[in-house]
Amino acid sequence: MALTQMQLIQSLGEAMAWFERELNWGVPPTELRHLCGRIGELYAALITNGQMATAVNQKGYDVVSGDGEKISVKTTATSGGGGHVSFNANTLELVDRVIVLRVNTDEMQIETLLDATVEKLLELLGAETERKRSLSLGRLSKAKPKGELKAIRSVALDAYRVRELENGSIEVEQDGLPVSPAKPALRQLAERLGIGFLNSNGNALNTRQLGSQIIKSIEERKIHVEAPLLG
Repeated sequence: MALTQMQLIQSLGEAMAWFERELNWGVPPTELRHLCGRIGELYAALITNGQMATAVNQKGYDVVSGDGEKISVKTTATSGGGGHVSFNANTLELVDRVIVLRVNTDEMQIETLLDATVEKLLELLGAETERKRSLSLGRLSKAKPKGELKAIRSVALDAYRVRELENGSIEVEQDGLPVSPAKPALRQLAERLGIGFLNSNGNALNTRQLGSQIIKSIEERKIHVEAPLLG
């Protein structure tokens, strides 16, 4: 059964929370490949207005976009510019588009490393070895998603605007210009609002968590200010 966009958003949020919980328990990202892959497929389906491939272990592709493109999705949690992802040389002919993603485990956000046609991918791949062709992540420049996601919450405080996107990511603007990385600005806002940097377990809040708390705090203050006086 096809998932609705809301179900994709909910599933992605739950998978990200599960992934973060495992990391906080000390499980290395290399042991969470299956969950990391699931996160990437959900995210790709979301940003392409598509659906997960219906067959189990579908050959060649993982997602079918809203336009009918067959998309192969590769997801890594490798930090820095190293590492690689591999493709089955025998099934690349079944693919129209390739999306390579990274789960940033420091900020718990999803980064798009490559979104290209399979023809463009072939130009980047290494030679075939044992029916596999590898793509060096070092050849890819870090690129943010192109604004396909909608903001589900947005608040402003002085020169800052903080947005929460439908995949849970946090964006910050100052005087109308993007702030990257967002976390230092969020920490400044948190100090002004009296929000702590640690969760109940004593772990540092990541960008998503800190941004969400800031948005909630500003929303509550606005409601309080605008609420009519009684009596």
